[in-house]
Amino acid sequence: MLQNKKICFIGVGNMGEALVSGLVCAKATVPENIICTDISEPKLATIAKKYNVRTTTDNIEAIGGSDIVIYAVKPQILASILKETADSLDRTKLIISIAAGVPMAVIESCLKKDLRLVRVMPNIAAFVKESATAIAAGRHADKGDIELAKAIFDSVGKSVFIEENVLMDAITGLSGSGPAYIFLIVDALADAGVKMGLSRENALFLSSQTVMGAAKLLLDTKEHPAQLKDRVTSPGGTAIAGIHTLEKGGMRTTLINAVEAATTRSKELGDAMIKNFAEDNHY
Repeated sequence: MLQNKKICFIGVGNMGEALVSGLVCAKATVPENIICTDISEPKLATIAKKYNVRTTTDNIEAIGGSDIVIYAVKPQILASILKETADSLDRTKLIISIAAGVPMAVIESCLKKDLRLVRVMPNIAAFVKESATAIAAGRHADKGDIELAKAIFDSVGKSVFIEENVLMDAITGLSGSGPAYIFLIVDALADAGVKMGLSRENALFLSSQTVMGAAKLLLDTKEHPAQLKDRVTSPGGTAIAGIHTLEKGGMRTTLINAVEAATTRSKELGDAMIKNFAEDNHY
């Protein structure tokens, strides 16, 4: 699907490089079809050497010959980059933004034209090709555009299409911020193992592998978490004793509250960005 598409990355920071790596390693496209831009020439030299892709510091030049343009810059500079490059964009190109927390309304306002626009929320696990990614489409993106976006982001994990753009804040609160919650859980489990006498190294390995194994079991079997939990807990056994303690401590409620808090914060930041952009442009 992507083999004949020219793909441009505006910005190759951590997430941008993860995507380049995923596309090249998965052979979803050939390196010659990828061009990357960045303000750092040493970074571009590294990317070119590592992945054999083309690079330039000129955003306009890179966009000119591209079919798909992926904005992978930091959220705080996305607006200025969009304004700089808007004249180079038209309906022949698929435009993808992975800037966290930047609403579709801000992107559309910056571009001031009808474009095939897609907003994507990957997460940090893209670095190990296991990102949980959500894809939302703008008004002028069609089914083929969504399929192209999925092909790109499936190279660094698994993706889902979200019908309603307003749900992207919830995605940010769940899967975007979610790895941080899991890191905290893994660290706490490792601390518990150390408290019970395990070495730090073994405790951290066992807690990490346990989380990965449990997640893989859920994904492979497609069973409900409660069903798998019941398979682990025997009457009067160790697991049910541990679960009782977790429930008593409010773990379930705390995690729900964490996702809700992160979702609310994402919406607040997005609303502030819309307001600031409107003020800057005297709307």
